[in-house]
Parts: sequence; C-alpha cells; structure tokens
Amino acid sequence: MSVSSRSLSPAELERFETHGYLSPLPALTPGELARCQAGLQGLIKRIGPALDPPTRHKPHLCFQWASDLVRHPAILDVVADLLGDDLLVWRSVLFAKPPRDPRYVAWHQDWAYWGLNCDDVVTAWVALTESNRENGCVRVVAGSHRQAELPHTIQAGSKNQLVRGQIASVRVPEESVTDLVLAAGQLSVHHVRLLHGSRGNASERPRIGLAIRYLATRVKQRGPRQSASLVRGADRYGHFDHEPAPRFDYDPVALAWHAKSLRRYGAELLWEALMRPTPRNLISFGRMMTNRGMLRAALHAVRSWAGGPRISTGGSQASPPACSSDEAAPEDRSQPN
Repeated sequence: MSVSSRSLSPAELERFETHGYLSPLPALTPGELARCQAGLQGLIKRIGPALDPPTRHKPHLCFQWASDLVRHPAILDVVADLLGDDLLVWRSVLFAKPPRDPRYVAWHQDWAYWGLNCDDVVTAWVALTESNRENGCVRVVAGSHRQAELPHTIQAGSKNQLVRGQIASVRVPEESVTDLVLAAGQLSVHHVRLLHGSRGNASERPRIGLAIRYLATRVKQRGPRQSASLVRGADRYGHFDHEPAPRFDYDPVALAWHAKSLRRYGAELLWEALMRPTPRNLISFGRMMTNRGMLRAALHAVRSWAGGPRISTGGSQASPPACSSDEAAPEDRSQPN
C-alpha cells in the first residue's frame, strides 16, 4: 500500500483491508463514458454481442478508448493507493452479457489459478453499461480474501463465462453475498483473493464491463514469460515484457503484441498442464483448446519451444502472501507509454 493516499480516504483504505473490495467509486465523466460506449458499439457491430475469448482478451492493445481507460488517472490513483506508484496492466478482459443471456461467472478466486508469486494485485471493474442485480452484476463475499485459498474444480461444458471453466468448491450462503451495483461509468475494485462471481442477465438490456488486472511491478508470474503494459511509474524489476499503447484503433504494432499475448496465454495454459498435470489443469487446457484461436495459440507456442530454452517450473507451488517491497531490483527498465 502506498504511504500517502491521493484518492482514497483512511476509512476506504481500512474498508478494503477488511472487506477486500470498494464499490461504487467514480471513474468516468459523461463524455468519457460516451466515447467508450461508442467504441464498444463499433466492436459489437463488427463481432456480435457475445464476444469470443480472443476479442475479449486485452482490448487495450487494440483500441484507443480501451487503452485510455486502463490509463485513466482516476482509476490509477485508486489503484496506486492500494498497490503503490509503479503499476502494470497485466490483462484486461471485456465481460459482455447480452439481454437474456444465461451465461454466468462461477464463484472463484483469481489467485487460485493466475500463477503469481504474491498478491499485490487488484481488479478494477469499470461498468460500461449499468450493472445491477437483474442484469448480472459482480457479486462478492466480503472478507473472503483473508481466508485460506479454496479448492477449485472445472465445469466442462457449462455456461460459465470463465475461459478455463473454473469454480470454487464451496457453498456460498446468499446472506453472505454483496451485489456490487454500479451505474455506467462507475468502478469497483477487488482483491485478487476475494471470492466473487456473477449471475446471468435476466434483463432486456446488455451488461458490459471492462475488468482491468493491475499488478505492482514487483509481482512475478510463474511459467512462460508474459507481457504487460506499464501505465504508471517505473519498472525496476523487468518481470514482464512491455507492451506499447496503440497509436490508433487497430494499430498494427499493438495488434502484433496482442497476437503475441494470445500465443503466450496459450503457452501459459499448456505449461500449467505439462508441469502440473492435475485433472483440473488438463481439463482446463482441453476446454480452452476447443476455441480455435486458443488452439492456434497453443500450437504456435509448441512450435516456438522446439529448440528453444527450457522453461523452469518455478519450484514449489507455495507462495508468500505478499511481495517484499525491499526486494532487490535493477535500475529502472522503462517509463509508461
């Protein structure tokens, strides 16, 4: 956590520590929201209302509106109060539920399957439409980030929107659930260990939000090297390759990085299945490979490995609960673009 807060009050910082989330928070002005919605509608007209996994993955590398959104000062100020001033966007994901869409997000903890070495990680969930109980808003279990990691299983062939199909093996009493209701343009923030999910959309209107995964630059990921976008401060660690911001929509340079990030995502899943061939990892990998884009990514990764350097397994699965802020680091690697 940063020493001096610039956006969050002491009460909000304490509430995040206790409950693992903050909601609702202001994010976008009406003009900023209208620009994002216009860009989103153009994407939906081109792709369709139910966005496929490659399209949902890292839209901030494809579209200027999404790139500006992950770098929005109001959002970064909140995240910096929680993680410090040196920030990476590891991933962003569009979650779109068309009207009367039965697909849901199963109860899960992101920490259980992201393969990170510490939990200096938050998700900022930006509502691009209204997000309420009827259309399937994010739901959380307050304080669950302070409890032990839950076991997870895979729901093969379900309507679970999570690409891996994971679900926490736990019964969640309704009285323990908090619905994070947001107006369009508002923001919620939750801890990487927080148990959360969402229901299907029972309304006649779409529910769309951008989930932005922010890391402190000291965080590492096990497995094949990944890329991320430096959005504030400096990177003194170099654990991730730095992605460029798109200069315009469909910038070919940024699109090449987007394609590379998809291949690396496929490599990450294949690495998990090979290094830890548990039933969960094998089923998860098989489920993702039913998507043609992910299958191509994994095959490309296999070809890239042929004759390449061996990938370290990263040792034990056990991880410390938090990064050490005084970890030795080299000189600054880059400034945000």
